Formats: sequence, structure tokens, C-alpha cells
Amino acid sequence: MSEEVKAAEQQPVFSIEKLYLKDLSLEVPHAPRIFLENGEPEVDMRVATESTKLEDEFYNCAVTVTVTAKLADDKVMFLNEVTQSGIFRIANIDDADIQLLLAVACPNILFPYAREAVSSTITRAGFPPVLLAPINFEAMYQQGQEEGEAGNA
Repeated sequence: MSEEVKAAEQQPVFSIEKLYLKDLSLEVPHAPRIFLENGEPEVDMRVATESTKLEDEFYNCAVTVTVTAKLADDKVMFLNEVTQSGIFRIANIDDADIQLLLAVACPNILFPYAREAVSSTITRAGFPPVLLAPINFEAMYQQGQEEGEAGNA
């Protein structure tokens, strides 16, 4: 029986402990006049990820999405920033694989929540919804790894 317990203790663990909205901001600097403006805005989206170790086996991961819409004359229609976070338990996994989980798996879990918060917030501000396309966090991770290797060379 003790061998079964030891085997169970050595099983890899990856679980979601808590998902939460860490930060949400919306700026509409030219309201209410911006709603009278005509023209198709240029929408810019930036995504950043960050992860930190909280304590043994527990990690915090955050995905920050910043969406800015500007008219042709560089007048900002709105600026929306959302940071969706989560606490994850990761145990009995190699350090290299932990980095991969924090850079790819955790953001893949968090991004749909951030995407919904962006769309909802912008719609509540009186603008048409901004539907963000899915993001390939694995490609972002690999690109970061290649840039890091190129920087070290």
C-alpha cells in the first residue's frame, strides 16, 4: 500500500487553483464627442504574459491584453487594458516543462477570459465589440526562445 501512495505522490500535477481578473481599465478620452466622429478606427492589440512563483508548487500567471482604437487623425477612441490572472498548482514536473506550462498552457487557459472581458468592456462603453482572434502562445514562446538564443550568440 505504501508503494501505491508513493507512486501517487510522484504523479505530475497541473491544476487551476483560482482564476481572477486582476486589472481592468477603460479610457474614452474624447467622450462624448468621439461618438459623433465618422471613420473606421485602426485597432491595435498587444499581449503580454508574466508568471511568478508564489510558493512551493504554486505559480501565478497573468495575461495582459491592451487594445487601442484610433481614428485616422490619431484621435484615440478608446484604450482598454485587461489583466486576467490565475493561480496554478504545478508539481512533480521538470523545470523546463514548468516553464513551457507557464508560457503556453496557462496563457491558453487565461486568454479566453481576457478576450471576453475586452469585448464586454468595449461594448459597455458604447462601441461595437472587438473580437480578438485566438493567439498561438506556443509560437510566441518558441520565438522568444529563438530570440534569446540569438542574443546569447
